[in-house]
Amino acid sequence: MPKLRVHNVTVTLDGFATGPHQRLEAPFGDGMEGLHDWMMNAMRDRDAGRSGIDVASIERGEENIGATIMGRNMFGPQRGPWQDETWSGWWGENPPYHHDVFVHTHHVRPSIPKEGGTTFHFTDEPVETVLRRAFDAADGRDVRLGGGPATVQQYLRAGLVDELHMVIVPLLAGRGERLLDHVADGISGYRVTELVASDAATHALLVRR
Repeated sequence: MPKLRVHNVTVTLDGFATGPHQRLEAPFGDGMEGLHDWMMNAMRDRDAGRSGIDVASIERGEENIGATIMGRNMFGPQRGPWQDETWSGWWGENPPYHHDVFVHTHHVRPSIPKEGGTTFHFTDEPVETVLRRAFDAADGRDVRLGGGPATVQQYLRAGLVDELHMVIVPLLAGRGERLLDHVADGISGYRVTELVASDAATHALLVRR
């Protein structure tokens, strides 16, 4: 049965996935420099044919994924009504998804087809409806849930996430948005099934009971 999976969502040691004042020059907000260094290094290692815990996590997050769900904040730096609809994501003309991507937003706009098979769809529907659409688009494969934290929290509160893979890096942010805030009893139905560490990060896999 297809699953909803969160992969490689990275948090600081004090639990923050984003800092304050997210903007074009600081996609993850202030105080988050180096948050994804582990990922960049792992991608370089993979390209060089090297292996390891971090490389395996990158590869695992790409296996059997047929659609992606993300929040407006992950798609771009703009807030509120779309002032500039020429913005079509951080990833250029050929994004790395190569499938349908569903973007949660209060301000719906027409879908954006890109090179390589990626199409961004904008929706203000409930999470259950969006997940059904994503499963239909995935055609039997799993659906990946991206960020930001508020989007992951919505799906956790609804009890829809099957697997949550967190990456904890040795940084302290002190402020911003924590991944596991505001989930109340939504997290109680999960157990930690894996906990491994590389020199750069600790990887924790939470699976729904």
